[in-house]
Amino acid sequence: MKVIIMRHGEAEMFASSDAERQLTPNGVDKNLAAADQLVAQGIVNIDKVLVSPYVRAQQTWDNIGHKFDARSIETFDDITPYGDADDVFEYVCALADVEALDSVMLVSHLPLVSYMTSVFASNTTPPMFVTSGVAVVDFDLTKRSGEISYQS
Repeated sequence: MKVIIMRHGEAEMFASSDAERQLTPNGVDKNLAAADQLVAQGIVNIDKVLVSPYVRAQQTWDNIGHKFDARSIETFDDITPYGDADDVFEYVCALADVEALDSVMLVSHLPLVSYMTSVFASNTTPPMFVTSGVAVVDFDLTKRSGEISYQS
C-alpha cells in the first residue's frame, strides 16, 4: 500500500486562530508543483484522502485534488498539528484492512507529518518537511512496516 503524507502549503502568518490560517499565493504554487511531482512518480489514483480540518490543509487538497483520481475524501480531525502519530497509524491500518485500500493520502501539518512518516516507514528518524513537502511510504500492511520510496 502507498501511504502519501503531505504537509500543507505555505500559510499566512497571522489569523484569528492557527486553524484559520490560509494559504499564500506561493503556497498554492508549491502545492501544485508537489502534486505534479507525485503524478510524475506515477501516483494518480488514491483510494482514500484524509485531510486535516484546518483551513490551510483543506485549501491544499482543494488546490491539488483535480490532479488525482481520488475515490474518497474525508476530513479527519486527528491529523491536526499535535495529533498522535500512533493513533493515526492504527486508524489507517484498520481502515486499509476494512476497505482494502491500495493507497491513502494524509494532508496534515508539522510536526505530525514527520512523526507519521517515521511510524509508517519503520526505523526511520522523523524527517523534516518543507511546506508542500511530501513523503511516499511503500507500506506492507501485513508486516506493518514500510520504507520511504519518494520524498520532496
